[in-house]
Amino acid sequence: MQDEPAAVFDEEQADGLRARLVEGLLSGGWIRTAEVEAAFRAVPRHLFTPEASVEAAYADDVVRTKFDADGAATSSVSAPWLQATMIEQARLAAGMRCLELGSGGYNAALLAELVGPAGEVTTVDIDPDITGRAARFLAATGYDQVQVLTRDGWHGAAEHAPFDAIIVTAQAVDIPPAWIDQLVDGGRLIVPLRLRGLGRGVAFERHGDQLVSRETQMCGFVRMQGAGASPMQRLALRGNEITLQFDGNYPTKPELFDGILDSPRLDTWTGVRLPPMTPFDTLKLWLATVFDGYCQIDVAKDAATEPLTPAGRPLGDAVVNGASVAYLTCPKITESRYEFRAHAFGPDATTLTEDLTDQIRTWEHNHRDGPDPRITAHPLGTPDHNLPPGRALDRAHTRITITWPHPADPDATHHGSRPAPS
Repeated sequence: MQDEPAAVFDEEQADGLRARLVEGLLSGGWIRTAEVEAAFRAVPRHLFTPEASVEAAYADDVVRTKFDADGAATSSVSAPWLQATMIEQARLAAGMRCLELGSGGYNAALLAELVGPAGEVTTVDIDPDITGRAARFLAATGYDQVQVLTRDGWHGAAEHAPFDAIIVTAQAVDIPPAWIDQLVDGGRLIVPLRLRGLGRGVAFERHGDQLVSRETQMCGFVRMQGAGASPMQRLALRGNEITLQFDGNYPTKPELFDGILDSPRLDTWTGVRLPPMTPFDTLKLWLATVFDGYCQIDVAKDAATEPLTPAGRPLGDAVVNGASVAYLTCPKITESRYEFRAHAFGPDATTLTEDLTDQIRTWEHNHRDGPDPRITAHPLGTPDHNLPPGRALDRAHTRITITWPHPADPDATHHGSRPAPS
């Protein structure tokens, strides 16, 4: 892979744009400590993103660097706000050892600034194009002390372990034993997890053989490749135009949904209203927690939305039960208010819309203004009675639990509300 030629720029311009970016990250609360601030001021991001103009390099946005045959990004330099968040969550200090899974070069340079000459940074990627690029950029910018390895990050880097922190920069659906085994007790694993199709960045802390979340935020990442790859399963409701996507809970009898959109549609107002620009990412995770059949409904951008219209284009959240499917919209009802509305097809449409409406109202009452749940990861064989209360998602290596705190719980997990691809 040949790198794109760097855009024309001058150092004074780059320095000014970098200073402006750092000031924005400070004012937004993404940078919290003087050490992370110093790292962002020191590392020249534009030299790691030759595809982008210098202005784009210092925008608080992702720079995508490689794509697959379908045009989906397979590698990128994450948005600075998200990089700052994950690095702050890792709590790195001088002399520590850090593993980055998913390379690009820039993030590894930031980590190298934090751990200093007495520490060690190892960055791993499965794609030799990406590691070759990262190694060139790191050497050119004076960070050639970073260890760059070409391998499947699913297995970590045991020869450089133990690590005080592991930062994963691709979306994972499971946590392999290597990541836990190579992390010191009390160390941090920062990983974007896919939970029932929803992306959540989780800052875990290791306690023996289990991981406990300390912070979470909504985020999007490129898909993991190699042994950790786990694509969503799709169920067509109408060709490729309207589909359901499942994350480990695919229906046992998908044929029951054949022709379901030809049945009458039931529409139910929920009474739960929102002003414009109000985030409701906790609603999505709440529904994914309480419904066994939670999934996403996807309507192709250029597809006609009948028979979903005129009810409205779905928000993406859906629930299946038996041979019925329900989904959400949130149409504008006044100039300053939107209201959630439930819609369903199938023989149990009435019951399903009632259940969906009840859970939206529960979220409104108990969790709308509250934090994300606590997320924990235990070894696969952990019995139910040793798990926290809540939803358990069984993966190949771990049992991931989602436990919602009482709104007044002072130990509830912090969450952020800024979604962005990376």
